Parts: sequence; structure tokens; C-alpha cells
Amino acid sequence: MDLTPLGTVHTAISLVAVIAGFVALARYKEIATRTLAGSIFFWGTALTCLTGFGIFRHGGFGKPHALGIITLIVLAVAWAAERGAFARLSRYLGTLGLSLALFLHFIPATIETLTRFPLGAPYLANAEDPKAQPIIGFFFLLFLIGATLQVLLLRRSGAPATDLLDEEKIA
Repeated sequence: MDLTPLGTVHTAISLVAVIAGFVALARYKEIATRTLAGSIFFWGTALTCLTGFGIFRHGGFGKPHALGIITLIVLAVAWAAERGAFARLSRYLGTLGLSLALFLHFIPATIETLTRFPLGAPYLANAEDPKAQPIIGFFFLLFLIGATLQVLLLRRSGAPATDLLDEEKIA
């Protein structure tokens, strides 16, 4: 599996972040930094991006690094939104931004996993293999369904953007 020490740490942090994201979704129907699971997801995802910048398995700076930058931007917008930076849209942008960050985890996870497994005959030949597109498309469809459900729940709750700082705090 030829993971470097940095690659091993990067993968471990990523797995913790993804698990925390799913825990937050299962428990609260959204990922929010005001909860412990949401905070672990947020910081774990940021660390995953930052550690990813030191990994050059496919040569120099490339698409995975660009995805890391995009993910950091999404996290920054979601963080600002959770603090009310976008007025009434803040709750929606914060929730959807963190859900989008969870989806973005699945792009490199799919590529890296399927270019290594099954051992001896990986499913994908390389990062550009067209067989990855339908799998990533499936994850995107799941994201769209989840995002739609989250928007419907937020609309039903009628919660204003300012309630984010007053709800359950990290213990």
C-alpha cells in the first residue's frame, strides 16, 4: 500500500474527520462546529487538507492539492456563515458548506482507495480512470439528496441565522 508516514497520518486524520461528520449527521441532521462531532469534523478536515499538501504521490502540485484549497475555502465560508456573516442565509450556508466538505472527502478517498484495492489488481488504473466518475457521481447524488433534506429541515424549523451561537455548545 506504499503509504508514507505523512500519508498514514493524513489518512488517519481523514478517517476520524469523516466518522465525526457522519456522527454529527446521524445525531443532529447537520454538521455544525457548535457540537463536538462537528468541531472534530471541521478541524480534522482542515488538517487533512493541510497534511495533503505535503503528499506528492502523483508528482508535483496537482488536482488533489487544488481540491484541498477548494475544501479549505468551503470550510472558511461555512465557518463565517456559522457566525452570521451572511445574515439570514448563514444557517443554510454553514450547514450546506460543511456537508459539501464531507462530500469533497469522497473524491480523493475514492481515487486513492480504488487505485490500491483490490490488492494486486486495483479497480482503477490511475487517478484519471473514467471508471471513477460514476462512483463520485453517486456520492454527489447522495450529497444533493442530503442537502435537499437539510434545507427542508432548516426551512421547517424557521431558525434564524443568529441562533447558531446560542445553541448547544461544545462540552
